[in-house]
Amino acid sequence: MPNDFNQQVIDEFRANNGRVGGYFEGARLLLLTTTGARTGGRHTTPVGYLPDGGERVLVIASAAGAPRHPAWFHNLVANPQVTVESGAFTYEARAVVLTGEERDRAFARAVEADPGWAAYQEKTERVIPVVALHEIARGGPPNVNAASMGEALKAIHDAFRRELALIREEMRSSAATGSMLGAQLRVNCLTFCQGLHNHHTGEELGMFPVLADRHPEAGPALARLREEHERIADLVAELRRVVGDEGADPATARAEVERLTAELEAHLTYEEEQLIPLLDVG
Repeated sequence: MPNDFNQQVIDEFRANNGRVGGYFEGARLLLLTTTGARTGGRHTTPVGYLPDGGERVLVIASAAGAPRHPAWFHNLVANPQVTVESGAFTYEARAVVLTGEERDRAFARAVEADPGWAAYQEKTERVIPVVALHEIARGGPPNVNAASMGEALKAIHDAFRRELALIREEMRSSAATGSMLGAQLRVNCLTFCQGLHNHHTGEELGMFPVLADRHPEAGPALARLREEHERIADLVAELRRVVGDEGADPATARAEVERLTAELEAHLTYEEEQLIPLLDVG
């Protein structure tokens, strides 16, 4: 069973589609459910994560620098299939412990983004593990934590809003220190871009045609949304180009993020106004 602190975080996370306050406010957080190595029971733990491309995220078994690995790490080594709750989505994943140079590169990226990881490593003699959680593909639509289609759309949009706000804050912090864009920040940007591209592609191929068939009166709104997708795709492509360069100019990257933020927020708001009532009809 989770301790009282963890259970409070879990309850708040689930009640607010991934938004929490207190100690974890403003952090990238997921709920990781593992199968007990000895008991076979299911155990859920709030864990910080790092974006690492569209197909996986990274979690670090730091245990705040304790001398032993956390229980959830022992569990996933024994039983690598885990359940991940991201706030908007719940999915099954395969846990892979990174080794050698791959582990070292990933940990170095984490330290560059947050020196606290290095402080944890200094406190312990063990090598702190880095674990990749690979989403297991499934048929059909994703499992969105929502009671209706309209609520699902809003939950997904809010997840994009939260991630973009984190990236903007990371950009501001980078500017305040006068540093170049770190490797993890570039990965965060590129992962966000890929996720947004996938979401808009799914809307174009799935949701929009269904709504057009069921609600012909929505044709002008859907046409406008498609046009906005094209403009946003151009902004995403430019952001990808800028941050894909290891020597990217931070000021240029920040400007591109701000341009994307303004366009995307207007788009998400309009889409919610126009489509949520149609999605929740009946």
